[in-house]
Amino acid sequence: MSTTRNLKRVAVGGIAIAALALSACGSSGGGEADNGDNKKITIGVVDGWAEGVGVTNLWKSVLEDAGYDVKIQKADVGVIYTGLSKGDIDVYLDAWLPVTHKEYVDKYKDNYVELGTWYKDGVNALTVNADSPAKSIEDLKTMGKEYGNKLVGIEAGSGLNKLTEGAIKDYGLDNLNYVTSSSPAMLSELDGAINKGNNIAVTLWHPHWAYSKYDLRDLEDPKGSMGKPEEMRIMAYKDFEDDFPALSAKFKDFKLTEDQINGMLDLMNETSDDEGVEKWIEDNKDFVDGLTPEK
Repeated sequence: MSTTRNLKRVAVGGIAIAALALSACGSSGGGEADNGDNKKITIGVVDGWAEGVGVTNLWKSVLEDAGYDVKIQKADVGVIYTGLSKGDIDVYLDAWLPVTHKEYVDKYKDNYVELGTWYKDGVNALTVNADSPAKSIEDLKTMGKEYGNKLVGIEAGSGLNKLTEGAIKDYGLDNLNYVTSSSPAMLSELDGAINKGNNIAVTLWHPHWAYSKYDLRDLEDPKGSMGKPEEMRIMAYKDFEDDFPALSAKFKDFKLTEDQINGMLDLMNETSDDEGVEKWIEDNKDFVDGLTPEK
């Protein structure tokens, strides 16, 4: 096990301890992890970020079949990056770069290793129900009443939130009450509004199962405030490649097509996160077998 990792496994102070309780449940170190007795892996995930939940459950299944002891740690994205920087979280599979999570990566850039990009067409958007009047973000300035003068966001610490705040400023949307809470809460409001036949404006992103479940439309963004397509990358603590060489190689090779990730998310929507991913694994056995690191 690398000396650096041992030195970095210190307790996370204050709020981070309460959020993670990582001193009790974090992984205990790799060393000869790919070939030795210790195969404990902690994967960070933000609850409600569908694509991250999907690939995290996929890799949990793959790694457990290969004899790893996998812990999924749910936390706010900022807390996950803090945990990664200290080695308390081993891997994060849903890093949106180069823009959305840039603040976190820049802050701890000397404490991470980037293991690869598994998807290149992530899109952040302001989204409305398709049968509502707004076509562009700028329409919300004059059509705010159609949406209850409200824009429903996700976690305040998310990169999407920061992009949305920029869009509100760029388009002069001071008429809107911008509400941040959590991704599950946003999805609950989206579901409730559509089921009642009400208009709603939310922050959302591709890929996401909500686009299959509901008839939605991303608002045009002529100012480019919501950014260009993003890559979804795999980040790990600094010495991960030394501690887990075989697994690192598999992470670097991991790629999903648009059809693959959308198919997984659709199954998650039809059943549950766990059941949907397991069904996707059954339907894509040859692909999944290729992910398995040597036992």
